[in-house]
Amino acid sequence: MSAQVARAPSPQPPILLREIVGSIAILTLNRPEARNSLSEAMIGHLHASVNAIAEDKRIRGAVIAANGPAFCAGHDLKELSGRRVDPDHGRAYFAQIMTACSAMMQAIVRLPKPVVAAVQGVATAAGCQLVASCDLAIASDAASFATPGVDIGLFCSTPMVALSRNVPRKQAMEMLLTGEPIPAARAREIGLINRVVPAGTEREAAIALANQVALKSAYTVKLGKEAFYRQAEMSLADAYRYAAEVMTENMMARDAEEGIGAFIEKRTPTWRDE
Repeated sequence: MSAQVARAPSPQPPILLREIVGSIAILTLNRPEARNSLSEAMIGHLHASVNAIAEDKRIRGAVIAANGPAFCAGHDLKELSGRRVDPDHGRAYFAQIMTACSAMMQAIVRLPKPVVAAVQGVATAAGCQLVASCDLAIASDAASFATPGVDIGLFCSTPMVALSRNVPRKQAMEMLLTGEPIPAARAREIGLINRVVPAGTEREAAIALANQVALKSAYTVKLGKEAFYRQAEMSLADAYRYAAEVMTENMMARDAEEGIGAFIEKRTPTWRDE
């Protein structure tokens, strides 16, 4: 009898791919068989990668993209449902996952560099939340967006936070209450995304947009992004007071002095990101 040769299991591909193109980091969701759902591991990898980008001075912007027909189908419902056998029926685990996902989304907002979503397919529930959490978004003309939790008895409450900070209330409520998907063109009309491009070109378009911002002073972009999100939560008077303080600080920066001087002298500025 011939001996059976034991074969080692094939290594699983990473669920999040990371590459750097020029000064732009590209994070690609790589669970196409699971519609790139946000498993516990995916949330952790995304959060760690965003933190690493924040610390890497070579990187001036980031793109979040995905492989397969779906951009992201939201939370991994099979993973969540599997914890209903826990003694507390999953309550502690559900709270842990929702808190971790919310922290990851906030890390994208707090990242002192622009983040552009490149959406090639459906972005639903927490996947729609991921798009809304990015600073900018490019979508294929074949992409669609939805918060369909209401259809399965699970209102998209955490996606609601990011969605309602991107689009007008009536449009956000319609998406949340009906669960109906909207096409990319409609998503652009209501402000969820910036641009619609032909299918297959969304990643390159997102990288090009990130590169456009990367040409600016990194210090100025960092200051401006933080100020944008902070003032949005303030009253009108407080927002103006805070913005005046930011403008004053910005005027004292070396790059503002250089940029204004270059404008007056009709030359290209040389940034030192300070």
